[in-house]
Amino acid sequence: MRHLTLILLLLCAPLAAQTRTEVDVELFLAVDVSRSMQPFELEIQRRGYAAALSSAEVQAAIARGPLGRIAITYVEWAGVWDQRTIVPWTMIATPQEAQEIADTLTAQFDEGLRRTSISAALIHAAASIEANRFKGLRRVIDVSGDGPNNMGAGVTDARDRVLAQGITINGLPLMTRDDSLFSRWDIPDLDAYYTACVIGGTGAFMIPVTNWAEFEDAVRRKLVLEISALPARLYRAQATAPYNCRIGEDIWERNRAIFAEP
Repeated sequence: MRHLTLILLLLCAPLAAQTRTEVDVELFLAVDVSRSMQPFELEIQRRGYAAALSSAEVQAAIARGPLGRIAITYVEWAGVWDQRTIVPWTMIATPQEAQEIADTLTAQFDEGLRRTSISAALIHAAASIEANRFKGLRRVIDVSGDGPNNMGAGVTDARDRVLAQGITINGLPLMTRDDSLFSRWDIPDLDAYYTACVIGGTGAFMIPVTNWAEFEDAVRRKLVLEISALPARLYRAQATAPYNCRIGEDIWERNRAIFAEP
């Protein structure tokens, strides 16, 4: 009976693999909604991604691919257990399909969540890529954030686990600093942090955003590069080597007894 079960499993495995739709790229959009993000910033992010996905430039990039279709999911993240799926894994092959996703992103705007765990977002994203119904020629996690990891596993440990699965990690560090209470947890060289501690894999790159007015354009450029697999300029930041990739945890420990938890 055991031998019969094994034979059936082996016969079914190729069939299961065939049910996965091939696409040019599986793109996991991991978007920071930690409490340090203000409500208007959360809305800017949703609207920026919606506009970029429905833009002529992104549509042209999709059409130029070998298969002419991609799969994406849009997930907002904050603390270790806070990953909120706004758009589940969906294929885009036409402008109409892209517009449907854009409409979903802007249908409503949710509140921010607590803490910042880039590591948990990366691990969640990799598991989601492995479990979806698509088979991409490339697999990419596009992670944005306005601060360093301060909760959960170490960010470099999570990054290395993801890279070992053949998944590329690109970054969109949000360096739009303000004078609010939550700026206590910011670092001035977030671009250097992303370069040293977060991104990695074949063709990995990051594009920093220093002003919210730049956000939509940065997302559009980033999506075109990720979808097209074009050589991307890696925005390298000056940083002390070796970089302290636990700087977020260190800042959290110093401040948590004095300031309210973000």
